[in-house]
Amino acid sequence: MSLKLRDLIRQVRACKTAAEERAVIAKESAMIRTAIREEQEHYRHRNVAKLLFMHMLGYPTHFGQLECMKLVASPHFPEKRIGYLGMMLLLSEQADVLMLATNSLKNDLNSDNKFIAGLALCAIGNLATADMSRDLAPEVDKHLGNSKPYLRKKACLAMARCLTKCPDMVEDFVDRVVSLLNDRSHGVLITVVQLMTRVLIVDGDGEDVEYDEDDESPARTAFLRLVPSLVKLLRNLLSMGYSPDHDVGGISDPFLQVQILTLLRLLGAGNAKASEEMNDVLAQVATNTETSKNAGNAILYECVQTIMAVESDDGLRVLAVNILGRFLLNRDNNIRYVALNTLARCIAEGHGGTVDSEGEGEGEEGGNTAASALQRHRTTVVDCLKDPDVSIRQRALELIYHLVNADNVEDLTAELLNYLVLCPREHRSDICSRVLRVVDEFSPDDRWRVDTLITMLTIAGRECATNVQSSTVVYVSRSSEDLRAYSTHKLLKALRDDDGTQRGLLNVGIWCIGEYGGLLLQPYSYNPPSSSGNLEEVADLSSLSAAETPVTVSFMALEPMAVVEIVEGVMNRHTCPMEVKQRALTCFTKLRERFANTGDAATLEKLQNLVEQHAGSHSLELQLRSCEYGALINAIKGVSIKRASDDGGEEDIFGGGGGGGSESVSETVVSAAKEALARMPVVDVKLMQRKREERSGAMMDGDMMDPFGGEDTAAAPAPAASGGEPGLLDLDDIFGGGGGAAPAPAALNGSSKAAAAPAKAEPAAQSDVDLLSDIFSAPAVTAPAPAAAAGGFDVFGQPPAQPAPPVNDMFAPQPVAAPAPPPAQMGSPATVDPFAAPAAPAAQPQQPAIPSSPVGGPTPSEVTVQGFSHQGLTVEFKCTKPDTWNKQNSVLVARFINTTDAPLYGLHLQVAVPKYVTMEMKPPTSTTVPVTGGSSTKEVTQTVSVTNTQLGTKNLMLKLKASFTSKGNKVEHMATCSGFPAGQY
Repeated sequence: MSLKLRDLIRQVRACKTAAEERAVIAKESAMIRTAIREEQEHYRHRNVAKLLFMHMLGYPTHFGQLECMKLVASPHFPEKRIGYLGMMLLLSEQADVLMLATNSLKNDLNSDNKFIAGLALCAIGNLATADMSRDLAPEVDKHLGNSKPYLRKKACLAMARCLTKCPDMVEDFVDRVVSLLNDRSHGVLITVVQLMTRVLIVDGDGEDVEYDEDDESPARTAFLRLVPSLVKLLRNLLSMGYSPDHDVGGISDPFLQVQILTLLRLLGAGNAKASEEMNDVLAQVATNTETSKNAGNAILYECVQTIMAVESDDGLRVLAVNILGRFLLNRDNNIRYVALNTLARCIAEGHGGTVDSEGEGEGEEGGNTAASALQRHRTTVVDCLKDPDVSIRQRALELIYHLVNADNVEDLTAELLNYLVLCPREHRSDICSRVLRVVDEFSPDDRWRVDTLITMLTIAGRECATNVQSSTVVYVSRSSEDLRAYSTHKLLKALRDDDGTQRGLLNVGIWCIGEYGGLLLQPYSYNPPSSSGNLEEVADLSSLSAAETPVTVSFMALEPMAVVEIVEGVMNRHTCPMEVKQRALTCFTKLRERFANTGDAATLEKLQNLVEQHAGSHSLELQLRSCEYGALINAIKGVSIKRASDDGGEEDIFGGGGGGGSESVSETVVSAAKEALARMPVVDVKLMQRKREERSGAMMDGDMMDPFGGEDTAAAPAPAASGGEPGLLDLDDIFGGGGGAAPAPAALNGSSKAAAAPAKAEPAAQSDVDLLSDIFSAPAVTAPAPAAAAGGFDVFGQPPAQPAPPVNDMFAPQPVAAPAPPPAQMGSPATVDPFAAPAAPAAQPQQPAIPSSPVGGPTPSEVTVQGFSHQGLTVEFKCTKPDTWNKQNSVLVARFINTTDAPLYGLHLQVAVPKYVTMEMKPPTSTTVPVTGGSSTKEVTQTVSVTNTQLGTKNLMLKLKASFTSKGNKVEHMATCSGFPAGQY
């Protein structure tokens, strides 16, 4: 006998391990299955109740779904209640057995017992499918006008589910929904407002939709007429006295107020008239709602959402931002989180205007007003960066990015850098990129920008992206000489104090030391301006307070050896990355040139040794740089470097003649070496952006759809083939420009070839498709050669001494050699014509064309490839090229041939391709293959489109699997098809 529910709960709670619990559940599940098989009706409700408990624990209970259906059909209310509860918990709307409950639901909806009808409405609101919604909507509609509020509110929720599943029924129930808004029951009002909200969303008027007053749906039009009624209802709730039935925390029915505000937000978005009607009540809600309880905060938050969404005036938006500002002072993290999230969203939506630090701005309507009001709460937002909750800190960080402008950029950037010290490392890269964008857009001057970026590299150089490093280098290189000296001195100090972990700082610092190392040999001092103006404008410095007195920034002049030792110390660390070592070698080489006039021979010698000591490094890049930089240093010193030549002697690596190893190099080489080690030119960012835009625009404007050009293609003038046949010398014909419109003068060929005789009539001219392909394929020897004369040299032509076939295709079979042309036609090569066509003597007899299939060569219009043949089914592929300009694309039409004496049924073909091939497969024209050869036989085909991305390197291969039924027997066969022409498919 199965246990009672309370006994099962006791046994489960008494289990000390998960294994014991599983054993108890398994034993009880087995007993429940036995009871289901034996149709023990008196234990059915108990078994379903235990299944609900098991479902709550996460164990499978699918075997009890039909038991729920049986309980739903029971005439007794207790069993029906357990059955509906089990159906709503154990079943989903995808369950097939749910359709069995449609008739029971319809019967229960017509029941005189309101609790039974309420169970049916509750089940419809949770599980109704589209088919059930259409079938049961009339019964649900009847309960919308029921005299009992208990059923009316449940009917509203059930109708919301039905309209969600069947949006086409919305217009049929709009009038009934409108009439329910005058109900006196608060429970019915809440559900009616929810139903109206669901109708607006289902009808295509969601929150993120741009509304058009001239093109509104009938449902929205009907609901807009109810805005005054909704406003009046909300105002009555605000002025209602204490009601024990609806009071929550001293607020009258906050649930209904929130639902009405949500509906007003949907109706007022994009509608100025409706927004004007609700402005007063929104202001009343925002000012009169008590915030000491969480219910009041919920109403205020929804009110702010509505104010930001509708076409409200500026004063109302400022009031909404002030409410959110008060939320930021709340101790509840949830309230602070939603406040930060809402502020960031509303500011980001209207961030196009300018807002100063005092909170006065100009710009577009609401977003900038909200931004200007938010500036007054900037200190509160910054304090959120110190919150222990990481989610609060992240939301505050997002909001600060939107608050930055030209007036507060210094203060907010300082706060961001302070937060950068404490934030998790996984967030530092994103913060660095955002600080870079802020600095780039709102920086007050170049010195502050460079100073901020160097500070950021000192804090998070390990995590910053490469674009931050490169941008810092660009800003330093584009600055003045005074700022370069300041940056280089500060970076050198940062390198000296760093522990070698900030990779970004090392990269930028070593680059600047190499470029501007000469500035480190001079002292540097800088007097920053005071808070009341520049120092030149201050008449009496003694009148300034200690806080206002500017601090002079000064750096001592360094010895060349000290600079070298600092960079050497960075390079010699065990943790030094390879990229830093590579830049250090470049830095040593450039310092060798920067310190050349200091007269410090020991430093110069040490620099050269530091460069050359990596000539035998295991790193190929270090070895290469060491050798090349050593050669540059020796070239500047005038020392020639020799290497072994092919003839056994020695040659200068800079192109000088052979001689002793100490032979001096020319002045040209010395000048070129000094120029190579000079300062890099300043990067013109605007020019780079303009060039990048021009390149992208040229790619977009290019004739991508027609690579062979058209009538407007400007082809270069080229010699035309004689005789009227389009030849390779005519570029107009190659690019489809219509070469036969005007005759061109005969081509003059500079190689030793005889003048070709007048061309003879040909059976057919080459197509435009094959003209471009013929450049890389074997020449058609059946075509006559164009007339040749002196004046051009053909690199693909025949040499004068050894006649040979043209070298258009090195893999093509060679035709019979032709006799040498008369010397009278030989001329001096004046110009090189890489597109010159091969010319053959006119008297040479034509040779039969030998087929070849090089990559990109002319492909036949259609190729048939045998797939397989098995038990009466033969599969053949007819292969074609759909695009003349893209040889990678192919269309394979599979043709199914039935050689048996009976039709084949249930045909199913599966095709697999390698990774370098993409495939698109269409369904067959029929799954029944009739006997091939009959009088009324219809051919069965299936189209497969493939793209071989490695055409020419790898050939097309197919793995085929076919299944069909032949004479009642199921047949399956697998085969490999690889007989496609090489180089073409």
